[in-house]
Amino acid sequence: MVQATPFLLVLFLALGAHGLSAKKCSLTGRWVNDLGSNMTLGSVNAKGVFAGTYHTAVTATSNEIKESPLQGSLQKSSNQKGQPTFGFTVNWSFSDSITVFTGQCFVDEDGKEVLRTMWLLRSRVENIKSDWKATR
Repeated sequence: MVQATPFLLVLFLALGAHGLSAKKCSLTGRWVNDLGSNMTLGSVNAKGVFAGTYHTAVTATSNEIKESPLQGSLQKSSNQKGQPTFGFTVNWSFSDSITVFTGQCFVDEDGKEVLRTMWLLRSRVENIKSDWKATR
């Protein structure tokens, strides 16, 4: 019986992990991050294209924050396993800047959908000599 215990544990873990990955992550809907920014994403079409809005809770400008449009693309492939990669661009309505996000949609151990992203923000600068400070 001692020999069977590790095998059963491995088998349980393998079956459990398979069950977690079976739930597909959907980008469509409202998302809120840990800083209070939120975005709403519309449905993803057959080509993986989607649109929505982003309302940031943080800004480096003194301008009034306004909801801003976004456009994106979800990776569509035959081997996609339900936790897709994606990217989108936010064209800020209240500043001379634009941000690109790239990330992946995960289903965590509790079955909750979670987005993990990285971003680059590009601000307009007056000339090429100031280019070094334009991207964050």
